[in-house]
Amino acid sequence: MAARSAILFSLLAASARVANAADVSRTLNIMNMYAAPDGYNRSVSYVNGQFPGTVITATKGDVIRNTVVNQLTDSTMRRSVSIHWHGLFQSTTAYEDGPAFVTQCPIAPGHSYEYVIPTRDQAGTHWYHAHLGSQYVDGIRSIIVVYDPDDPHKALYDVDDLTTIIQLSDWYHQPTSVLVANYFSTGAEPGPDSGLINGRGRYKGGPAMDGHPLKIIEADGVAHQPLTVKSLDIHPGERYSIVVEANQAVGNYWIRAPINAKNTPNTMDPSLVKAILRYQGAPASEPTTSQTSGTKLDPSTLKPLIAPGAPGGSAPADINIDLAFGGGGKAIWLVNNSQYKPPKMPTLLKIMGGNDTFEKSENTIKLAPNKTVQVVIHGSSGGFQHPWHLHGHTFDIIQNNGAVNYVNPPRRDVIPVGGPWFLHCHIDWHLEAGLAVVFAESPEEQRSGLQRIQPPDTWSQLCPIYDALPEDQNVAMIKSAAFDVSIYATTPPINGAKFATSDEGFNNHRSTPYPSPVFSSAMRHITSAQNPATPARSQVVTVKRGPRSTVCVLEATPRSGSCLP
Repeated sequence: MAARSAILFSLLAASARVANAADVSRTLNIMNMYAAPDGYNRSVSYVNGQFPGTVITATKGDVIRNTVVNQLTDSTMRRSVSIHWHGLFQSTTAYEDGPAFVTQCPIAPGHSYEYVIPTRDQAGTHWYHAHLGSQYVDGIRSIIVVYDPDDPHKALYDVDDLTTIIQLSDWYHQPTSVLVANYFSTGAEPGPDSGLINGRGRYKGGPAMDGHPLKIIEADGVAHQPLTVKSLDIHPGERYSIVVEANQAVGNYWIRAPINAKNTPNTMDPSLVKAILRYQGAPASEPTTSQTSGTKLDPSTLKPLIAPGAPGGSAPADINIDLAFGGGGKAIWLVNNSQYKPPKMPTLLKIMGGNDTFEKSENTIKLAPNKTVQVVIHGSSGGFQHPWHLHGHTFDIIQNNGAVNYVNPPRRDVIPVGGPWFLHCHIDWHLEAGLAVVFAESPEEQRSGLQRIQPPDTWSQLCPIYDALPEDQNVAMIKSAAFDVSIYATTPPINGAKFATSDEGFNNHRSTPYPSPVFSSAMRHITSAQNPATPARSQVVTVKRGPRSTVCVLEATPRSGSCLP
């Protein structure tokens, strides 16, 4: 039998691990170090001295305790930090979700904070990243895999471990502070200097594997019916788990993740974003394989393994929300003609204090508990695809420029839980420019209901400590109408492995021209109460011929990419 590997294009959680739930504790030291992941030396923000950062693993039902220690010192970058646990829901613990000025104040330099994240009944491929402006583009990101001892797909693969994780990302030779300042000054979105696979790339001065079909079994942490394709597009924040059978001749095969981005420098060669799939026994040489053609993934054809259907079925939703977005000028994105600007007081802190009124620029929509909500997003694409991420929920995509599907729609990143939940474009340059809204679900329930939020004292101290920082470490780093540009001017696959693919881990926000200038999409969910160095080598994934591997793929950048066989 050919080996099958489960490959995580980003991160995947599938095979059995521990039977009993437990507390899983880790310390994540956030620090600055110099590195040359693509051969160009620059200051990078590291997690535990690693790039990509430490991979977090747990078993379904575990409680993850991550103590984040802020040791950032580079004055050309943001030195405060907050961390979002992308894909993990925070039932009654919205204060642990992580987006700065929505659910918390950032962690100041020299301080720490423990995030407590119950996984409950969740499993799958997720990731964590900094959530203060576009900070994670500088390196603060990595994978979270929550294993399911009763994985419904475990008969499809033989190998699923840390060697079958693939993280895709864009990479930039300047810190985001400089990139954002230039973006606000010129209106030209930053273009990547290179692309990285698992933190390695090549500097010239969405994934696919040659000869190996990709069997998708998970999307954004949700198990789906197996679907085999030759290639797929992957956007910022997305994750896929893919089964790859190592049934070809022993040899070396290209894993391709070409970048399709705007405003790239002439030193950028999208075709260089590659890794090597190497069978055990193959010579240590570069592949000579050619890209094969075939079916590319149409995301609308994905069907969840367990298909309860969209909440409320075809009956009218209790609450209908139309969100029209588009450009509003140089480096400005609007939702319903309003640019999101983060408040100085976090939205959750305001709600906890009994204040349910919000400024227009906060783009906050209050939602009553226990309602079915239908959100329609439409507007001018501006030449980009805009990957929208909703914190705290999965949602059913019932329509995407086509027929409405209430029966078994694709389910991506629905739990009944109140909280202020961020909905934003995961191209971080667009988030910096205001492309976001906040759903304030069940404010009264958050204060005094059965699901009231009770943050720890350490959370309550985050804002006083942050507010006491010098201006150049907090206020000037908040994007606002008074944004001060001058502040930033200084300056081994195994045969048959499951691979997880994801557009998350690294700042790989790749913008792909949208085929139509106008589009709409509907979803439903339920509310509740600087010196060139030696070029880096390609990442090599080694597999034994025969096993099936699960591959987890994650896209962790501001743009979108594609997986090509």
